[in-house]
Amino acid sequence: MAGTVEEDMHAVETPRLDHTPFYCEENVYLLCKKLSSTGVANADSSDLFVIFVSNDRKQIPLWHQKASKSEDGFIVWDYHVICVQRKSGTSCIVWDLDSDLPFPSPLNFYLSETVRPLSPHLTEYQRLFRVIHAPMFIRSFGSDRRHMKDSEGNWQAPPPLHDTIVAEDGTVHNLNEYMEIRAVDLIVILDDSVVNGVYSQKFGIIMGENQLLEFFSLLP
Repeated sequence: MAGTVEEDMHAVETPRLDHTPFYCEENVYLLCKKLSSTGVANADSSDLFVIFVSNDRKQIPLWHQKASKSEDGFIVWDYHVICVQRKSGTSCIVWDLDSDLPFPSPLNFYLSETVRPLSPHLTEYQRLFRVIHAPMFIRSFGSDRRHMKDSEGNWQAPPPLHDTIVAEDGTVHNLNEYMEIRAVDLIVILDDSVVNGVYSQKFGIIMGENQLLEFFSLLP
């Protein structure tokens, strides 16, 4: 059973982290490397998982987001990216640099506060999750930030100061392949092949809201 928010907060010493608003995928990429290099996570990042959140409409309702202008932190993103760290047993914590919740937060607490239930007539806004093992993501992800330029080549938001991210195989941009999350690709049954797929597939596995907690409980 996961600990209380206070227990998890005291159990993790948070290193200084880089954050550039509206570049959550790069923030999480650097987060994974920093957690591993500072000893907060395993040196090989094997206890970390990168999760892209989106849907067919590219409209996902989330709460407790710093960019929101609402008191409850409600916002609709086209996509979002977080990091989940598998702690001892079945305990997991979420690192979300854009959240106003305790940082990090226990996974079940984070989901209950951030991914709140939607009305039955809003099923098209259900949040879908692409889960990728962090070591695979760190090796494979590349972004030249083209998605943040308008049709005239102007930045829609100031870019990070660090260099663009290039994958180990030389790929300079594959962010769209991570962002493309469709209901038709959802897994139906969680089994060993799904768990193994997260560790072996470059773009991970897509699962629904009700499957995420179960997935982390099945990890070896």
